[in-house]
Amino acid sequence: MPSTDADIIVLLNNASAQINRYFAIFIFLFGVIGNTFNILVLAQKPLRSNPCTWLFLMSSIAFLVSILAGIISRFLSTWEADLTNTNQFLCKLRIFLVFGSMTAGFWLIMLATVDRWLSSSINTNRRRLSTLKRAQRGAILILILSSLLQIQQLFCFEANLTNTPLKCYTKTVMCGIISDLCFALITIACPLFLMLIFGLMITSNLRQSRARLQPTSVTVDSCVMQNIAMTGSDSQSQQKRMDRHLLIMLFVQVIVLLIFTMPMAVSKLYTTITRNSVKSALQNTTESFVFNLFLLFLYIASGMPFYIYTLTGGRVFRRTLLNLLEAFTQKLMCQRD
Repeated sequence: MPSTDADIIVLLNNASAQINRYFAIFIFLFGVIGNTFNILVLAQKPLRSNPCTWLFLMSSIAFLVSILAGIISRFLSTWEADLTNTNQFLCKLRIFLVFGSMTAGFWLIMLATVDRWLSSSINTNRRRLSTLKRAQRGAILILILSSLLQIQQLFCFEANLTNTPLKCYTKTVMCGIISDLCFALITIACPLFLMLIFGLMITSNLRQSRARLQPTSVTVDSCVMQNIAMTGSDSQSQQKRMDRHLLIMLFVQVIVLLIFTMPMAVSKLYTTITRNSVKSALQNTTESFVFNLFLLFLYIASGMPFYIYTLTGGRVFRRTLLNLLEAFTQKLMCQRD
């Protein structure tokens, strides 16, 4: 091996170790804090009664599970303290939780996109389909199907492997192909593709709704008009504001998921296609470094929702968050007294 290649390999291995040690800790704190706040805020009564918000709540729980199960082993591995690398049970359990929860999280966001498409439709029958009960049933179905889909990981993954990006990895070529394709296509590509499709359909619904709004010229006493408007418009305008902010939150989250998850999907597909190719030590090290980096990008996407909702969720989300923090502060003050 040329000395230049050997130096690059050492450099990439050191860079990978430093990224997993320090960047992974940052993502862990970033994701756990964000998703915990998300769960606390979205679980409040004013928000959780909305089907889209309820799906956001369930996706935050799923993403929190994926971060807890996935990130901890990343920085523990840099100190040779990752038990999932050597313990078969922990290896299989970790992979099942990571893939299962991440799959559920992405598909729950996709279901939220479908709900917004239904609720924004000019068709009354479609709008009636956007209910909390249907959202809850859809979420349960997604959780069941995600778990069943990822059961194969319990048989395919094994600890103490060598010449693989991670020591806890697929044990055979066929297992690797199934796992990589399943993750790239079903966990990432398919829900993102459907999010984009329904996002375009939501935009079409909004355009149709605006086209149907026509100004009317009616001569009515101004005082009467003012009284009528004030009695019925408050709740409607508040609901419209919430729906508008939910759409913004959804669109931004879809874009973030697309940016941070597609590299991992492409990496998985590349690994599948080139699995039987003869590779040099430098190429294997480079691919392992890229895999570890894109894997952390994936966890960034799982930790982003709270910060997206805080920035784009409007006054409703931020006010609920502030009320929650104030109640928590008052509780602490009472305990001290």
